[in-house]
Amino acid sequence: MNKHQNEVFAPIDIDHVLDRVAGGNETEVYRSDDHRFVVKLKGEMGSRDVAAALAAARQMKQAARRFAACLGAEHSIPTFFVLSRDQAGFVHVLTIQPYLHSAQVLANVDWKAIPREQRRQIGHDLRQIIKRAVGCLFRTGHLPDLYGRVSTNPEERRQRKQLRYLPERLWSFLVKRTILRSQNLMLTNEQLPRLVLIDYDEVRRHALYRVIYFLTRLVLFIRDLVIIWWQLER
Repeated sequence: MNKHQNEVFAPIDIDHVLDRVAGGNETEVYRSDDHRFVVKLKGEMGSRDVAAALAAARQMKQAARRFAACLGAEHSIPTFFVLSRDQAGFVHVLTIQPYLHSAQVLANVDWKAIPREQRRQIGHDLRQIIKRAVGCLFRTGHLPDLYGRVSTNPEERRQRKQLRYLPERLWSFLVKRTILRSQNLMLTNEQLPRLVLIDYDEVRRHALYRVIYFLTRLVLFIRDLVIIWWQLER
């Protein structure tokens, strides 16, 4: 476990040191010392303008509420937002969520170890989540990210944004990252396991990019419905 010290963690940790547990497309994910919360930080979105940071936090809160409402309470978790300043003077939005003990992202699930009836129930829940996500897109113009990406560190993320990595990124987006390899959906270890979305970011690109992205996702949802039936429900 990698420990990171940053004054930006002050609202949740007295010594400003947290364990890094994961990384995504834009986000570093840390765990509190008492293992009660995860703290998400988008390091590249820091601002010296408190008003701008507050506006960003309100937008992120609105998106989280929108996606949680679309998916329903059984497939979402509470999400809170706090403004905090780092040692360099930049104000960041910290995203704070409960730490899901014993839950695992779908990408790490050993499907062969799960009983057949439970796999079928998971498949049913995945189809419902996709249906609700599509409904959210047509009602609100926004689509929750059910897939996600994983990164080792911020430097790796910066490198992969280079043009020479574009073919690899497209291959991953279009082929490798199926719904069963999701980094944003977790399967809980409760008596009745649940699928929950842990990422509530919206697409913050220009209109043309969003249209292309959403249309592509709709096509990939059809592919994933076939994969769900083939691997979990038949």
